[in-house]
Amino acid sequence: MPDLPADVTPVTVESLTADLRTLGVGDGATLLVHSSLRSMGWVCGGAHAAVLALRAAVGPAGTIVVPTHSTDWSDPSSWEDPPVPASWWSTIRASMPAFDRALTPPLGMGAIPQAVLRLPDVRRSDHPYVSFAALGPEASAVVDGHRLDDPLGEGSPLARLYDLHAQVLLLGVGHRSNTSLHLAEYRTEWPGRRRCRRGAPVMVSGERTWVDYDDIDVDAEDFPALGAAFEAIAVGTTAGRAGRAEAKLLDQRMLVDFAVSWIATHRGDTGPAG
Repeated sequence: MPDLPADVTPVTVESLTADLRTLGVGDGATLLVHSSLRSMGWVCGGAHAAVLALRAAVGPAGTIVVPTHSTDWSDPSSWEDPPVPASWWSTIRASMPAFDRALTPPLGMGAIPQAVLRLPDVRRSDHPYVSFAALGPEASAVVDGHRLDDPLGEGSPLARLYDLHAQVLLLGVGHRSNTSLHLAEYRTEWPGRRRCRRGAPVMVSGERTWVDYDDIDVDAEDFPALGAAFEAIAVGTTAGRAGRAEAKLLDQRMLVDFAVSWIATHRGDTGPAG
């Protein structure tokens, strides 16, 4: 570990809980959390401690939700980072294991969602591409019934969070990671909006089956500009720190409603304007 400045102190469960309470997280809150553990500084207990602090901040009546997307459980023809040879595609489609809520790992979601998935009381949605996991009394209401098609739209945990008047918590990450803005994309028409087909291996009647489903072509390129515009209206957002990370707490319903109008106004034939 590199030498740390003398004024830097460890982040603990207690200090992080206090930071979240100062930010505005309260008892009984339903939180959709996007996070970067590294941005918080040296956390005593790592991701496990961060999850304990989140649960302490919302209390036993509160619910924590995290994205556990496994975007590599998808059609290999769409892979770009990195791509695979076209000659591999048929083998991958035929042999990739079916999505399993307990076993399929999230991709690029960070350490905190991985820690959430290890907890015995976690519930995870069934979507092979963009699942969410939840802890707390509203967990089933949020993640159950996640539809295969239009997976970030009306049949998704994002829409259930909207119904529950949830809050979005950004811990050391920006609006590019803010999945609630995708719900606004599904609720909006703009000139460049495109439908697409995706595929993934899932269990159907006890058999591993490759299934194609309908979706829209989402794009987070303009999410930073969208998020900045929402913050500029000075309602529905509080800002502070969680450990050493910048943190923002947003009203999800206000954010999505604002984003619907913003996307309709700012996106053109070529998609996000930035």
